[in-house]
Amino acid sequence: MAKSKGSSKKQQKRGIDFKKIKRKMGRKLPPPKNTTNTEIKSKAIVLPEQSVASEKAGLAVSKKGLTLKELLQHTSHHNAKVRKDALMGMKDLFLKYPEELKLHRYAVIEKLRERISDDDKTVRENLYQLLKSVIFPVIFYKQSKSCLLLDNQGPVISLMMAYIFNAMTHLAIDVRLMAFKFFDLAVQYHPPSFFSYAEKILQNYEDILWKNQFYLEDKGKLKNALAGLVRCLVLLPSSKEVNLLEKNVHEQKILHAFEPDVPIVSAEYSVIIKKLKDIVPVLVNCFQDFLPIVHDSLDAQSFDCMLSILRSIDLAKLLSVFPLCPTHRLSGKDDDRYVILNIAITEIFMHLSEWICPPADLFEKFLAFVEYVLLEKSCSYVRSGKTVREKQISTLIPFIPKLVSRVLGNWKHRLLLAFTKTFQDCSPESSVKLACLAAIEEMIISRKDLLCTDVSDSELFDYQITWIRELPTLLVLLGDKHPSSSQVVLHLLLRLGQHSLLYDEMQCLLKEFYSTYQDEGNICYGPFLRFARDSQELSICCLYYFSQLDSNLLKSIASCCLSHELDSFMLFRIIEVLHSAYKAGHIQISDQISFFITLVSRFKVFPENIFPATESNMKTSNRGTFKSLTNVVCSCLSQMGDNSIVFVILEKVILEQISLKPPLDNSCAMLRMLIALDTKPTRLSERSICSLSDVLSAYLIDVAHCVPEDGDEGAGSIHEQTRCYYLLPCFFLFDRSHKLLNLVLNVMGSSINGSSASLLSGYHIRYAKGNSSRINATVSVLLWMQRDAKVQQILYSFKEEIDHISRSICSLQSSEEINVSNKFITSVEGYGYCGYSISQSINRGELERLHNKVADNCEIRTQERRTALMVNEELP
Repeated sequence: MAKSKGSSKKQQKRGIDFKKIKRKMGRKLPPPKNTTNTEIKSKAIVLPEQSVASEKAGLAVSKKGLTLKELLQHTSHHNAKVRKDALMGMKDLFLKYPEELKLHRYAVIEKLRERISDDDKTVRENLYQLLKSVIFPVIFYKQSKSCLLLDNQGPVISLMMAYIFNAMTHLAIDVRLMAFKFFDLAVQYHPPSFFSYAEKILQNYEDILWKNQFYLEDKGKLKNALAGLVRCLVLLPSSKEVNLLEKNVHEQKILHAFEPDVPIVSAEYSVIIKKLKDIVPVLVNCFQDFLPIVHDSLDAQSFDCMLSILRSIDLAKLLSVFPLCPTHRLSGKDDDRYVILNIAITEIFMHLSEWICPPADLFEKFLAFVEYVLLEKSCSYVRSGKTVREKQISTLIPFIPKLVSRVLGNWKHRLLLAFTKTFQDCSPESSVKLACLAAIEEMIISRKDLLCTDVSDSELFDYQITWIRELPTLLVLLGDKHPSSSQVVLHLLLRLGQHSLLYDEMQCLLKEFYSTYQDEGNICYGPFLRFARDSQELSICCLYYFSQLDSNLLKSIASCCLSHELDSFMLFRIIEVLHSAYKAGHIQISDQISFFITLVSRFKVFPENIFPATESNMKTSNRGTFKSLTNVVCSCLSQMGDNSIVFVILEKVILEQISLKPPLDNSCAMLRMLIALDTKPTRLSERSICSLSDVLSAYLIDVAHCVPEDGDEGAGSIHEQTRCYYLLPCFFLFDRSHKLLNLVLNVMGSSINGSSASLLSGYHIRYAKGNSSRINATVSVLLWMQRDAKVQQILYSFKEEIDHISRSICSLQSSEEINVSNKFITSVEGYGYCGYSISQSINRGELERLHNKVADNCEIRTQERRTALMVNEELP
């Protein structure tokens, strides 16, 4: 039945609760209407000052911009490459900013020590190089050899030792061996660290060598491990040093805060010795494992390992295989290695032989090896070249004195012969020569009875003479090119002299060391002048110990004294030593006087002019040194013995030297030598007085010519002081011998008059040439004489002689015109000449009036304005 319309409309008006929305496929559903929108929109706030780069401004950073804190953090990174890069970055940072390391050294060590046991080999190697090349040199830097360290080394090492010992027990063999390398580095920079951990470190060496037979497969690792052991054993003191330490500790117990300088005491030393005895068998086994390789071929790494073992252990169990030699001929390089090994074995055996008594056949085997090496004999195991010989033989030379003292019979002569040949054949500057010199000193001086065991055997004494006579030649060969070696020779000569073991025959060879004369008369100076002062001092002190110094050697030394290259201090030191040798009876009196006269007469004073023209010449002049030399010589002459005997020897020689017209300074010095020994009345002979009159007249004229009258005339002026120095010896002689003054006045008058005596005087005159110069000089001399108190009194006894001089001038004036300086002021008071002015052109009338005034005044009156030259003062 169909529904009605009314019902259908009613249904259409009914409300719809949920409207179904049709969605297309692939379209995104819209969000629900009740969804809360959480989106926040804002604008960016730019703060440029808060960047990462600005945070590191002012901080020390590496090349990659990492700070020290960041680099330390990266060293613990799980990636090995990052750890390695961090170590490299730290190296760059510390090299650029070393202060960072000094400020944070403990923090750096605390962090880096963790990498000692790092699993990665490159990380460990980089850590080792960082510590070796950068960190340790900065931390353990020393200001100087005598200064303390900048900071304490102990805490830095103690921070690392626990990690080093932990690495030594690591399962990986590479880590364990590397730990020994780190420990070796610590010992290099802080040697006491070995003594602090000696027992534990030696135990680890024993474990690594005994329980792990790795060294035949990887010899390089063994070499690194043994290098540290060798370094530690070198630090051990000898038994003598330990005993000395115990003695010092015992003597200084009274000091409350006393601590011994040596880092171990006897108790700790005994513990170390016990551990060394335990490790010796292990090292012996290592060496024995290398022996099969020796008979085949000896490579470089095996050689280094065996050499390190030999330097570290007691070779008691290896002596039976000595000498090591190959089964077939090898190359020269390999052969040298066997020589070095055998020398190392011999060296250790010599040390051990002091404590043990080896069998006679074994001892002779080592003696034969030493002899063959010294003589360079050809044998199956000694074929080394000269270079290797010179480097290695010096290790055997120190044992020669001990061997010679122990062996008897033929072996003593064989060893001495081999040693002497080595000493004579090796080059002067080689280390072998120095070792031989030390052995000679020990055999002759330290063990003086060494060569005197058999008095009847003169051959032993001949060896001693041969060695000593080689020393002067060696000194000349070394010259000044090897000052350290020359000083060793000089020290040995000095010690030999102190023990009365210098032979007078050596002086002939030693002369070349000072100076020699060539055929042309030229002087060839030896190395003495070019030596430093300390070496010159040694060489001069040696001269004292010759029983009789030869005159030829004294001549050579005198030539050095006259050289301007010799320092003035050393000049006076030579005189002091030779004078001491004379007083000890080692120099004859005639030779000593000849030496002094040679110095005084041949010394070249520069400039020769008494008053230099320039100020620079005055600064470079050696006239002051020569005056001091003259004073020293005069003092020595007065100490040589009986002055009358010395004067007799000196008198003739000085007159001969002065007659050769030496410069004024030398003549003045020789006159001062005379008056230093002369007395009043004079000791001069009549013949000497006659000869000296000609010399003194010429000397006075030359002095007056060379010392100008210009300038200040006061008592303290430079001109007055100079005249006093040169005239005073003559005035002393005049005071002691009036006859000498009389003869001098006669010669001066004759020289003006032109008589025969003037020829002799003119021959002696050196500077005042020409009549005008001689007349001016003569007048000046007379003026200076009258100014001296004592000479003036003597002059009144020679009125006729002065009158003769005046008339001689008048006579000469009549024949020719003489120009005389207008600076001379004369007077009629006494015999003085103060008040009368001589013009530049003196005519005859003026001279006559001057003569009359002098002749009429016969009484002595005191001169109020005169300047005395102090005759009574003592000469220096």
